[in-house]
Amino acid sequence: MVRDMAQLTLIESRPGQLLARGVARALRHLGYVSVEEFVPARGLRVDVMALGPKGEIWVIECKSGLADFRADGKWQGYLDWCDRYFWAVDPAFPTDCLPDGTGLIVGDAYDAEILRMAPERVLPAARRKVLTRKFAVHAARRLHALRDPGVAARFPPTATEGDAP
Repeated sequence: MVRDMAQLTLIESRPGQLLARGVARALRHLGYVSVEEFVPARGLRVDVMALGPKGEIWVIECKSGLADFRADGKWQGYLDWCDRYFWAVDPAFPTDCLPDGTGLIVGDAYDAEILRMAPERVLPAARRKVLTRKFAVHAARRLHALRDPGVAARFPPTATEGDAP
């Protein structure tokens, strides 16, 4: 029997969402905050974007299986939107098929571990500023929606909250 809404949400989550949860927990332990399903630019949606204690920005794509990975044709477009890019997979995933020059996180719904640090690609200062602001707006809107679930329908995003950086 389901005891509370948090347990129900966990039961209803898809494998990639569960992995994102474990990744977010691990990132928090490292001093990073994160948001899921973040849109850095029109046409792109990353699974997890993390903001580090020194302002570094990481993108983590969570793959539920080999078919999910092979179907991902947009991942190289994310490289321009982060300082480091990671794949997050479960322990059974065949990691030898993941591209070189990317990081690797292995985890589950409860925790994760960085097995290969991604190479650093420093974002231009102007893009970092825009992404950091978008991250803050995204996180604030998510928190507001949790506190007042009907707010999203009554108050759609304004033009200043748009996707174009």
